Amino acid sequence: MARIENGRQSFDTMSIRTIGSSRMDDENSLGSDSEINGFTSDRQTDKYGFIGGAQQHTEESAQDLHPQVLRQREVKWLDMLSHWDKWMIKRFNKVRLRCQKGIPPALRGRAWLYLSGGKVKKEQNQGKFQELDSQPGDPKWVDVIEKDLHRQFPFHEMFVSRGGHGQQDLFRVLKAYTLYRPEEGYCQAQAPIAAVLLMHMPAEDAFWGLVQICEKYLPGYYSPGLEAIQLDGEILFALLRRISPLAFRHLEKHKIDPILYMTEWFMCAFSRTLPWASVLRVWDMFLCDGVKIILRVGLVLLKCMLGSREKLKACQGQYETMELLRAIEPRYMQEGFLVREILEVPVTARHVERENHTQLKHWKKSHGELNFKSPPRMHGARIIMLSEPLRRQDLQQNPTIVLEVPPPKLKKEEKKSSMKKRISIKKSQPILEIPNPYSLLSDVPPPPSDPPAPPVSNETPETVPESVPQTVPQTVPETVPETVPETVPETVPETVPETVPETVPETVPETVPETETDPSHQQQAPPTDLPCAKESLLKRSTQSLSSTEQDTYL
Repeated sequence: MARIENGRQSFDTMSIRTIGSSRMDDENSLGSDSEINGFTSDRQTDKYGFIGGAQQHTEESAQDLHPQVLRQREVKWLDMLSHWDKWMIKRFNKVRLRCQKGIPPALRGRAWLYLSGGKVKKEQNQGKFQELDSQPGDPKWVDVIEKDLHRQFPFHEMFVSRGGHGQQDLFRVLKAYTLYRPEEGYCQAQAPIAAVLLMHMPAEDAFWGLVQICEKYLPGYYSPGLEAIQLDGEILFALLRRISPLAFRHLEKHKIDPILYMTEWFMCAFSRTLPWASVLRVWDMFLCDGVKIILRVGLVLLKCMLGSREKLKACQGQYETMELLRAIEPRYMQEGFLVREILEVPVTARHVERENHTQLKHWKKSHGELNFKSPPRMHGARIIMLSEPLRRQDLQQNPTIVLEVPPPKLKKEEKKSSMKKRISIKKSQPILEIPNPYSLLSDVPPPPSDPPAPPVSNETPETVPESVPQTVPQTVPETVPETVPETVPETVPETVPETVPETVPETVPETVPETETDPSHQQQAPPTDLPCAKESLLKRSTQSLSSTEQDTYL
């Protein structure tokens, strides 16, 4: 059955419509999965989800990476996405280089949302998409959108069925945009842009990505009158004069306006022209560097198809030239070749702005003022991020899978209860009393070398060992002359001078340390009312002398 693909007729023996007439009913399809919709195992999808068509993946149109290289790139991109603001401000050239190498498929959707600024836009407008989605929408736009749903990538498993989840999400995104920008409404070229985004992210993220592309990257492209796309066509034609003079002269000779061949290229961002692997690589660079990538792709295709005299011999007129541009050779659209040629084209954002200024002057002379004044165009992700104030929390990745976890208050209460139990257990344990192995008749504390034991009586025995060694050497010479004439009787004059000098130096140092071990001295309990230090020392000295007298008489 004949079908139109990229502006030309071709025949596909494995057409979905041919198989669908016998195997599936579009009206009663339950989803977009190929098996649910009636496709058997002979209709295998490629790694991008295409069942057939010109954009199906082939080994010739794409280059596959080694899994180890892919894992390394994923780790690098995860690090960049987690510190996105720092990378964009300080190391944007490294971000651009990694976009040129290709974003890993597992992170492409998240990276596109960060590059376009859709992530910040979404966080700053929480609940806006849900509000727009709940509204019915303008009936005139709703009818047009419903007619265009089945035309968007009919060979992709996400949009292959009528009423499937892919078409439902596409309708929600496009309807929400007509409510978000009612002055612009809906343009048919917006549908493939939104469909490409939906292949990589949820509906809400795709909506904000579409908003950023329409307002920042391609402003005015989808407004009534299509004035912005005509201006960019003139910019492309002016840049072609410098890149490929031969192709420029040929198109100028046959009076082929750029609007005849570049409208679908630019408005759909080459999503319906190139093989899918090349589309993804072009979008990686486009969302990073802006519209200059779209202009470079157009210049590469024009140069490859019309840049040599041999090619121009085959197209002698306007019709032949248009047919040649509609049927671009696959080797020029191959991923590796196309990306390499794009990076070699010497066109910068400054060149684009210069030509835009020049063509705008020509437009005003020939057509007057623009009917629709679009916002200024942003050339790349870095300028978009700097133009809009953002918060660090706007760049945080929200979890996609949420698990039900008990509230943290319960955990704190459990910890407090467990701590209370432990404290109560410690308090309930009785304090074990260690018995004194050297128990005596009197309650005297153990020597200083042993650990101190709690006192049993009201006595204060701790003052005895401290005061004795400090005061004995000072008090002995003072007490001896005072007490000897009082205590020693007069009947024994001979023994006193002999015993006193011998016993005082011998007994005083012996009795002081022996007070702790001698039971005769330990049984004498100290008085309850503590006298002054001098009186206690005098009494002790008299006691020591009386004991010596007893020893001498015995």
